Amino acid sequence: MVEKNGGGTGKRDMLRVWIHPQVLTMLFLGFSAGIPILLIFSTLSVWLREAGVSRSAVTFFSWAALGYSFKFIWAPLVDKLPLPLLTRMLGRRRSWMLLSQFSVILAICWMGLTDPTRGESSLVFMALAAVFLGFSSATQDIVIDAYRIECVEESLQAMLASTYVAGYRIGMLVAGAGSLYLASWFGTSRQVYDVGAWRLTYLVMAAVMLVGVVTTCLIAEPEKTTRNSYRYSVPQYIRFFVLFLLAGTCFASCFFLTAPLAVWCKEVAGESFGVHVRLLSFLVETGRLFLALATAAVAAWLAVRAGLADRDMVRESYVEPVRDFFVRYGGKTAILLLLLVGFYRISDIVLGVVSNVFYLDMGFSKNVIATVTKTFGLLMTLVGGFLGGLLTYRFGVYRILFLGGILAAATNLLFMLLARSGNDVTLLAVVIGADNLCAGLASTAFVAFLSSLTNISFTAVQYALFSSLMTLFPKLIGGYSGTVVSTFGYETFFLMTALLGLPVLVLIWFAGRLAENKLKIR
Repeated sequence: MVEKNGGGTGKRDMLRVWIHPQVLTMLFLGFSAGIPILLIFSTLSVWLREAGVSRSAVTFFSWAALGYSFKFIWAPLVDKLPLPLLTRMLGRRRSWMLLSQFSVILAICWMGLTDPTRGESSLVFMALAAVFLGFSSATQDIVIDAYRIECVEESLQAMLASTYVAGYRIGMLVAGAGSLYLASWFGTSRQVYDVGAWRLTYLVMAAVMLVGVVTTCLIAEPEKTTRNSYRYSVPQYIRFFVLFLLAGTCFASCFFLTAPLAVWCKEVAGESFGVHVRLLSFLVETGRLFLALATAAVAAWLAVRAGLADRDMVRESYVEPVRDFFVRYGGKTAILLLLLVGFYRISDIVLGVVSNVFYLDMGFSKNVIATVTKTFGLLMTLVGGFLGGLLTYRFGVYRILFLGGILAAATNLLFMLLARSGNDVTLLAVVIGADNLCAGLASTAFVAFLSSLTNISFTAVQYALFSSLMTLFPKLIGGYSGTVVSTFGYETFFLMTALLGLPVLVLIWFAGRLAENKLKIR
């Protein structure tokens, strides 16, 4: 949330704030958090495309990052469960931070040591590694968000957020443009595929994650978590963890055991509906996912009823944060706000899943992609973020949310022009500049919007819930973006992504009308 500085804050005080140890710490932790995500999305897409993997299979890998969309499920586990030895040595936040960072390193190495060209089984191993990386990275995000909130007083939160975002973007640049430069330098290309070059690239990215490990080892545990001892007994924590494992096992079992049924439904749908099988396939897979979630939820509820886990602990972890949100805003407004959170970024996320594949299909080299879409794109995103902060401060969150929604849909239409023009670097730079500038502007307003929804008493869980919901539906739809492109072509796909943004404008208008008296922001 953008706020005015107090009148007594002078230039010297502002300089001291920028060099505050915790502010600088968040730059390095943000860098660590920004490394993994593109190794699942765009960089992995380029690797798989070079390896000859079909476009549809490449975009299905975006589902590996669904861990980011479901991190609210295990956020209470990270918040409440002490780790043997590590918690005693490092503290509540740093112990989980270090564990998640080593898990990220392990997952990146696993991906790097897998050759996707060695048959279907190798793709399965690559997918499992990508899922593990998404889960580990999402866990790191949960801990860093909690650390950021607890390590300093409220007056410094804006500074921590700004340096965290800057570090995150730099990490994305290293994992995006940096990895593409490295892969080219090591000798791989679309014409001459070299798995060894990609292996070295991913191993280098794993080594870069040591920046986060070193930072975690050097920083101090927040005083709030040092003073706040764990309230429950060891058996209660163990039962809470067992409950989580039970729910996770039920989810995985239901999801994988229903695979043959899903295949049968698709075959029947294909025979009965022909050309509409793509849409029906999406509906079948979405239903399968939510059936698995419902199975896990029912299993957890029955286990709690049977006394497997402490009811007060479960209620405090999962029920109270949600109940608080609905009590504060009322049922109608709360549901509308959640719909807005879930669909605001649908246009740019769905397009982003297939973007690197699109650039390659247009004939752009990896070096051009890295320079224009990553390096130049990062610069324009930062400019857009600064502009978005000024406009949000001046005109209010909902006005800039609405403006960002219009611009997100409009810039997707520019990709239609690029699809018609083909390999035109100048036009690519114009499209990327406009798209990233608008994305930075919209993202700033959206972060202010999410912050305004969060109750400080439930910050970690509620923020994890909102940020998870933010990407859930766009990623589900994005998993089929390659299939849509193969069926209808790039121009129609970009038009469809622009049209997806129009209902969002209606949600923003209604949400602004219903919540303007409850959200104390401008």
